[in-house]
Amino acid sequence: MTKPKGVVLFPGAGSDRNHSSLVKIEQHLAPLPVGRVDFPYRRAGRKAPDRAPVLLECVVSEVAAFAKEHRMRTSSLVIGGRSMGGRMCSMAVAGSTAVAGSTAVVDGLSVKGLVLVSYPLHPPAQPEKLRVEHLPRIVVPVLFVHGTKDPFGSPEDLRRHASTIPGDVTFHFIENGRHDLKNKDTEIAEAIAGWMSSL
Repeated sequence: MTKPKGVVLFPGAGSDRNHSSLVKIEQHLAPLPVGRVDFPYRRAGRKAPDRAPVLLECVVSEVAAFAKEHRMRTSSLVIGGRSMGGRMCSMAVAGSTAVAGSTAVVDGLSVKGLVLVSYPLHPPAQPEKLRVEHLPRIVVPVLFVHGTKDPFGSPEDLRRHASTIPGDVTFHFIENGRHDLKNKDTEIAEAIAGWMSSL
């Protein structure tokens, strides 16, 4: 089986492509090509995220552009990111285009694997508002890097809902880590590098 030939990473809703953990991942994976991508609202200088269809279109187009630039197929890439960025990547791979009140299913983006750092299983203190409907359509290997005290989803809940993913699922839990996984950049990068070497 061929190893991943590149990585494309997307930030969480409140940060940008220069988040310290994304930079650390890129440094750790060198010389493998790594793209760190901002969503359109960030490029426009806005703080409020775009709606899901815009974010998903960004993921699909940016991953395709990265693959073209480096003369490789998207199927040889690992994609993912932090929180919302990782969630959008997972939805793109599952083939989801979310529209207010409904979800239309389109062909999923073909990739080698998914890296989901601090996956937002649900909003804090709102466990009934799950973001898991697309998980059963993910057939590629997935790595979850998650804090044991993340208010967006407990390790137990994450394991339970991730069990619906047909692809191989790996967990790396960071003890006492919250959603921001502050000061854990090296551990995050090492976990991702180790997982990728096993693909």
